[in-house]
Amino acid sequence: MDSSSELEPEEISKPANWTLALTVCSAAIGGTFQYGYNISIINAPTSYIQRFINETYAERWGVGLEAPQVTLVWTLIVSAFSLGGLLGALLAGPLSVRFGRKNSLLMNNSFLFVGAVLVLACRAARSFEMILLARFLVGVNSGVSMNVQPMYFGESAPKHLRGAVAFSSAVFTAFGIFLGQVVGLTEILGAEPLWPYLLASNALPGLIQLLTLPWFPESPRYLLIDRGDREACVRALGRLRGGEAPVSEMEEMLQEQEQQAAAAASKPGASAKTPWSLFKDPGLRPQLRTVMAASSAMMLCGNDSIYFYAYYIFLAAGIPPEKIQYITIGTGASELTASILSNLLIERVGRRYLLVGGYCLMSCWSVVFTVALILQSRGVASMAYLSMVCVFAYILSFGLGPAGVTCILPAEIFDQTARPAAYMVAGSCMWISLFLVGMLFPFLVKGLGSFCFLPFLAVCLVSAVFLGLTLPETKGKTMAEITADFDRKNAAKEKKEGPDARVDEPVRERYQLGRARSSTSLMEDPDPDPDPVPEHKNGDLN
Repeated sequence: MDSSSELEPEEISKPANWTLALTVCSAAIGGTFQYGYNISIINAPTSYIQRFINETYAERWGVGLEAPQVTLVWTLIVSAFSLGGLLGALLAGPLSVRFGRKNSLLMNNSFLFVGAVLVLACRAARSFEMILLARFLVGVNSGVSMNVQPMYFGESAPKHLRGAVAFSSAVFTAFGIFLGQVVGLTEILGAEPLWPYLLASNALPGLIQLLTLPWFPESPRYLLIDRGDREACVRALGRLRGGEAPVSEMEEMLQEQEQQAAAAASKPGASAKTPWSLFKDPGLRPQLRTVMAASSAMMLCGNDSIYFYAYYIFLAAGIPPEKIQYITIGTGASELTASILSNLLIERVGRRYLLVGGYCLMSCWSVVFTVALILQSRGVASMAYLSMVCVFAYILSFGLGPAGVTCILPAEIFDQTARPAAYMVAGSCMWISLFLVGMLFPFLVKGLGSFCFLPFLAVCLVSAVFLGLTLPETKGKTMAEITADFDRKNAAKEKKEGPDARVDEPVRERYQLGRARSSTSLMEDPDPDPDPVPEHKNGDLN
């Protein structure tokens, strides 16, 4: 179904709302932009920081480190970013519930500023440990923003723009990667005397966010459902929609608030989901499995390792060392281009096709890249450039789907009470996977040589098959409709497993209540009688 057919007349004719667009820019410049920026800026000063590690160690102990030891320390510095991200992902849920989505993003900048001070002072203090701690704090900042920002966007955007607004997180991530690569050029901040300023330059986007984001509204859903402040919700929704709060959206949110209140009354503690309670709830396990698989695959596919270790990859591909920094910029430009294109396509093509299709394309390019490396090792001419093209194509395929759709999923397939906990679980899977890949990738390159991308090929193939089988399309659907799709898949599975299997009754009741209300709240109903429900909308799980 084309999502445009589900729009109300006021949504079609309403002029562009600049408040929503500026809110997105302000939140993202200090949010997922920082994740991409901090991934890419660490690549340019690799040799300078390794030399600094060896020099400071020799000053302390009178003897320098051997090359494998320097590589190990450098790998720990790179991986500290992932460990910080894991902590940030665990903090994101409690912070977003206690302080709100917007305030959590604002508070999150404190980690950046402390990290910038540590990096600027490390040379005077002759301490490479300060770099490691700074990267850890920057990782905490990225872990919080990677979870809170998509949540903020998903709860603030109208239904017909939900995918495009949420996908803008991936656009700003790619923009951060690209800008970090440009700033890291030797002609700008990539020269040896300037590398501390390069690593500390992430404080500037954080400062921009601190000066701009307080002027924009909090998530309307958070204000209504979590805080119970209906007046503040109406004001925030009106500002984000460029006028008065749409009645249909208020009805949907009030319906969800009623569902949460009913769930809390029937099952004490249901209004405050934790990661553990998600694992224990059989009605949410299909969604949780899907999100965990998608989040893990996003990092295990190896795309971000290209930014961490771009120098090693292109050196192995036969690119002259003096040209690598310019070739690396092309990787960031590729993902930025792909993410912008995907942002334009997501409401037309849908989430599922972009995600599965992206992994299928990445699988194909992994095969071509492996063949190119094998032929290159046997002296076949021009294979280095084919390898380089494969890297660009791999990143383009990643940007078309997995880069942005993965971050959208928890916001779309979990309700308000489960969403923060779902992002904690998804973020933990993502950062643990990134840590493992960041630690193992240099050894994969050395140990497997031309076959170093085969593990990533396996990840992409398995992810494409699994997500294709388990993930329903969420484009243009309400929370109740998405939940019903998962329930239907789960019910079919249970029916195969045993004749007495049935859907959990509380889940069934929430589905029927939400479905009946959604037909009048979110779609233009030509029938003046609001009670009847269209036959195709009133599905039963039996």
